[in-house]
Amino acid sequence: MPRRRVAEKKEILPDPLYNSKLVGKFINILVEDGKKAIAERICYGAFEVIKTKTSEDPLKVFKTSIENVKPLIEVKPRRVGGATYQVPVEIRPQRRLALAFRWIINYARGRNEKTMTDRLAGELVDAFNNVGSSIKKKEDTHKMAEANKAFAHYRW
Repeated sequence: MPRRRVAEKKEILPDPLYNSKLVGKFINILVEDGKKAIAERICYGAFEVIKTKTSEDPLKVFKTSIENVKPLIEVKPRRVGGATYQVPVEIRPQRRLALAFRWIINYARGRNEKTMTDRLAGELVDAFNNVGSSIKKKEDTHKMAEANKAFAHYRW
């Protein structure tokens, strides 16, 4: 907890093409080594690939895939009397979004397609269809929380 004041949240600018703050935040997380123009090119290229693959609105596919990947609960370690318990806790909405973005980008980077544009598009389409690595990560997180719900009374 901060002693003096709570840090203020920085206002995120919407992206120029779709005018969406969600896409703007996603591009900011996709940036590597300060190269935002490359991140924008990758993201918008992935949206074009999604449009040709699914013949649906890429923004709708993007939003649905983010919603599908967002986890609801996670486990946090809690030390009680010399033993460490994995305690299931609900996740704040902002952390849900951050985890979903992080999982999609990390698993897209690990895919086998040739370019990052194709990898990102493939991961977003897989998340849209409720399959793929990022969805599996969400399910594993939920399973772990379910398995440890006996320790929910240690929540703080």
